[in-house]
Amino acid sequence: MADVQPLHTLRYDLRSVGSLDAVIAPPYDVIDSVRRAELAARSPFNVVEIDLPDPGDGGDPYLHATTVLEAWREQGILVHEREPAVWALAQDFTAPDGSRRTRRGLFARVRVEDYGPGRIRPHERTQPAPKEDRLRLTRATRTNLSPIFSLFDDPEGAAATALDPATEQKPFATATDDEGTESRLWRVGDPATIGAVQRALADRELLIADGHHRYETARLYADEIGGEGEHSYVLMFLCALSDPGLEVFPMHRLLTGLGDPAVQERLGAALRRDFEVVRVDRSRIEPPADSGGVAFGYMDSHFRQPYRLTLRDAGIAAEALPDRSDAYRALDTALLEALILRGVLGLSEADVAAQRGVSYAKSTAEALDAVESGDVDAAFFMRATPVEQVQAVAAVGESMPPKSTFFHPKVPTGLVFNPLE
Repeated sequence: MADVQPLHTLRYDLRSVGSLDAVIAPPYDVIDSVRRAELAARSPFNVVEIDLPDPGDGGDPYLHATTVLEAWREQGILVHEREPAVWALAQDFTAPDGSRRTRRGLFARVRVEDYGPGRIRPHERTQPAPKEDRLRLTRATRTNLSPIFSLFDDPEGAAATALDPATEQKPFATATDDEGTESRLWRVGDPATIGAVQRALADRELLIADGHHRYETARLYADEIGGEGEHSYVLMFLCALSDPGLEVFPMHRLLTGLGDPAVQERLGAALRRDFEVVRVDRSRIEPPADSGGVAFGYMDSHFRQPYRLTLRDAGIAAEALPDRSDAYRALDTALLEALILRGVLGLSEADVAAQRGVSYAKSTAEALDAVESGDVDAAFFMRATPVEQVQAVAAVGESMPPKSTFFHPKVPTGLVFNPLE
């Protein structure tokens, strides 16, 4: 059962920074060096200085994070609230289809537990290097800087109903990111409201949508410190599975390193052997969500012809993934990884994690441009993985391939922090 508690929040003082627009940032793992420089230039107090530290002189980045965080607290840039609160969040965003939507949820701290039924479930694999980085940062700052995004079942909307009176008031703060997503934030300190939220979540299992490395880091840190205390909890953004603004979008696969004619021949033979290959119009290269079976689109940079690939038989999936569940075998991303990325191209799990030979595009247009410009050799155009399929895989204790889901929008870093001491 989820143990959800209010935060003794560490946050930006709006009187000191003016607006949150200049100090928030996306999660650290989607920020490259160019983007980091742009964010840091907006404000000397942008959160990348502590969440993605770079002293710029070859010094210790974790010491830099410690020094900056302590300075901000001493200067009053950050304030530590004495009274506990949960924080309601509404994010108004534009979906890939152009529609305007709103996703709602709340920030709280959740007791760190081992994965398991009725507690907390992962859905994607993790890698050692990001966990080591986040663990070193947590040791240095003793603070959860970036929230974990988790989902919970609340078909009756009890948590949202409890928060409604607060969210009908003027927000405590707003922030707009580079993609035009507006985040509206409300502080909710009323004990009765907090109690109602806790009751709504008390017997719920949590499914991690984004932030697997951060959660596993929190487990390592809690074990390392030992005993009971603030370090026994981790900062989470909690969103109901029934929230009308919850959307999962696809991540398309971009391939490089296909210049060898022998590799091209192996790839073409495997596609013809395992899939029904049908030429389609460019506008239909991403299969519809209800097309059934395992399917994805394909285009290479040589012929530039769009195709729809549909797995010929479920037996192919069973043979390729003999030790996996039926739920896992039904994943488009799992079959692409097993049959093509590993089977034909010989990429290892480490290659996929490090994006050697494969990278990703968030939109169909971006993937098409990459292929047609020749920046990549080929692309596979994926469908969004339904939340129900994510749940089914997690329920049997399995983890999906990296980038199987893209929950949009990202939850910004910098809205609230959770001190661990």
